[in-house]
Amino acid sequence: MAPMSDPVSTGVAALDRKLGGGIPPGTLVALLAEPASQAELFLTNVACQRETVYLTPERTPTAVSAALRERHGDCDDVAVTALDRDAPVADAVQYVERLPDESVLVVDPVGPLERVDSGQFRAFLTTLRAQLSRTDGVAVLHGLKHEAVPAQRHRTEYMADLVFDVVTDADAGGIETLLLVPKFRGGAALTEPVRIELTDRIAVDTSRDIA
Repeated sequence: MAPMSDPVSTGVAALDRKLGGGIPPGTLVALLAEPASQAELFLTNVACQRETVYLTPERTPTAVSAALRERHGDCDDVAVTALDRDAPVADAVQYVERLPDESVLVVDPVGPLERVDSGQFRAFLTTLRAQLSRTDGVAVLHGLKHEAVPAQRHRTEYMADLVFDVVTDADAGGIETLLLVPKFRGGAALTEPVRIELTDRIAVDTSRDIA
């Protein structure tokens, strides 16, 4: 059997260490966050490391590409594509079936896919899992947290190997952001939240949260 590729970094060295080096090859990640948070930093960190297929059902490819360049300079290996809004799952499956070896897939956000027929979305996740296993790839599905939770969100979280849950608490004293990792099939879930700062980058208070 051929050796697996190296883990994909989250962009946060302390978090990578806790995950055993980063996100393991073949991993499906669910990134859950408020729409107004800076959690997209996780997506750009992951996307610009490898050949990446970046699927966007909501924003334009131009807007996504501009954001990637602003934060990381030239990301020549990132192909940003808008999904068909009338058939996002069928469109996404075509890209999943052609994923290159050791590549990254980002779906940002995954909500429009989670709102389609349950059979279609289940088939998408099954195909994606099979392709990640075959290619040693990594996929990140960005799930926005809001009142109208998509009907298939539970299926996204169940199928995911690794769940990043970004919790933002804003009050008069400022903004506190916690990263929860309640699920990690490739290793041990984190028993304590990680305090992070999401500005133009991701910073972690390593003295209190991660040894």
